[in-house]
Amino acid sequence: MPVITNRNIVTSNINDAASKHNPAKVVCVYCGSAFGNNPKFATEAAKLGELIASKNWGLVYGGGTTGLMGTVARGTTSQGGYVHGIIPQALIARERADTSIDEFNARVQETVDKHDGTTPVPEISDYGYTTVVSNMHLRKQIMAEEAEAFVALPGGYGTLEELMEVVTWSQLGIHQKPVVLFNMDGFYDLFMVFIKNAIKSGFISEKSGSIIVVANTAEEVISAIENYVVPEGRFKLNWDENISNI
Repeated sequence: MPVITNRNIVTSNINDAASKHNPAKVVCVYCGSAFGNNPKFATEAAKLGELIASKNWGLVYGGGTTGLMGTVARGTTSQGGYVHGIIPQALIARERADTSIDEFNARVQETVDKHDGTTPVPEISDYGYTTVVSNMHLRKQIMAEEAEAFVALPGGYGTLEELMEVVTWSQLGIHQKPVVLFNMDGFYDLFMVFIKNAIKSGFISEKSGSIIVVANTAEEVISAIENYVVPEGRFKLNWDENISNI
C-alpha cells in the first residue's frame, strides 16, 4: 500500500481540496477514537463539528471514523464543512471502521490502495478527504501546519500527548495559535488541577499557564478560538523557518 512519507507531496492536493470549500479557518481537533462511557461526549462532539462548519471553518483531525473522531467529522460534513483526516497506515484497521454499505467499503479500500496523496474518500463518505501517512510524526506535523487553532476533546493517551505537544510548542514560541481544552462534563477537571499544581510548584509560569483556554460547551470553544490572546510568558526563541511554519 503506498503511503505518504513527505508532507510536501500532500500540499498541492490539499490546497485543491480546501479551495473547493474555501474555509475561513481550519481547526485541528484532537479526541478519542472511542466514544467513552458518557453520552454527552458524542453529543457535544457532533455539536462542535456542526458549529465549525456553520462558521465556514474547516476541520483537520486524525482521520478515524470511530468514536469521537468520527462524530466530530460527521458533524462538520453534515453542514457542508471541509474535513481533512490524516491517518497512519498502521491505524487504518483500528480507527477507520467499515460501514454496512458494501460499495462504500470497496471504494474506500480502492482509495487507500491507489491514493497519490490526498484523495477524496467516496462521495457518499461522511468523513471528507483522507491522507494516509507513514507514521505518527508526519500525521501530527501535517495537522499542525494546516491548523489555525487546536482543540482537545475527551480522549486517552494519544489525545493528551497531542495536546501537550502543541502547548509546549506554543510555550517555546514555535506557534501562537489558540489552544482550547473542551472540558465536557468536567472530563479535564483533574488535568487542570495538575496544571495549577505545576504552576504552584514552580514548573510552569503563571503566564504560560494561560496558553490553554478551558471551554465547557461547544459554543464556548468557538468563542475561545475567536477571542484567544497569545500569552506574554512564551519563550521568545528563534526557530528554523520550517519549524516556525507550524
